[in-house]
Amino acid sequence: MPDAELIIFDCDGVLVDSEGISSRILAQTLSAAGLPTSAQQARERYQGMMLDEVGAAALAQHGRPLPADWIDTFERARGAAFAAELAPVPGAAEAVRTLTSAGLLACVASQGKLQKTRLSLELTGLAPLFDPESLFSAYQVPRGKPAPDLFLHAAASMGAAPSRCVVVEDSPSGVRAAVAAGMPVLGYAAETEASALTQAGAKILHSLSELPSVLGLTPSGARA
Repeated sequence: MPDAELIIFDCDGVLVDSEGISSRILAQTLSAAGLPTSAQQARERYQGMMLDEVGAAALAQHGRPLPADWIDTFERARGAAFAAELAPVPGAAEAVRTLTSAGLLACVASQGKLQKTRLSLELTGLAPLFDPESLFSAYQVPRGKPAPDLFLHAAASMGAAPSRCVVVEDSPSGVRAAVAAGMPVLGYAAETEASALTQAGAKILHSLSELPSVLGLTPSGARA
């Protein structure tokens, strides 16, 4: 890892334990629309996609479009499930506090909409750890992941050179986006196959508690 000044976190699956919930609700929504899908299939097929991309992929796969209101239906059901079930990823709060105490900048760059990221961080108690202006969405740039646009936008907004950023991601498409942006990337492999993240270009991180030491920080938050 470089002498980093900015750590860019993905949100879903990295800071908040949302991937299982989202996959389950997506599977239910697709199945109700006449496209039988399991939660595992939803995750394997659609992880890291924007919702319009999910709709396009479902059309290509099944030969017919989803109902016009499927995104609204999905987002309402997901919001209710998040309110009841969403939790922070173990070690997320401690890792962010250690990094920022050491003088590093931290931001969030998610494929999801900003309001979803804000809600996720609020529900899990992580919102106070991030400046409201340090949250970024793929909906703010021309292309989402795996294009580099989102990470480059986040770095420019935070005033950091790409080479001085480190991205923490849990999806191969997110890893590829970081690589395309010229940023070192740590692949959080709690629920994603480590081999898929490695092949995309990540160094593997099995727990967020490892993050400070990987970045060269001591347990007290000082530079090693």
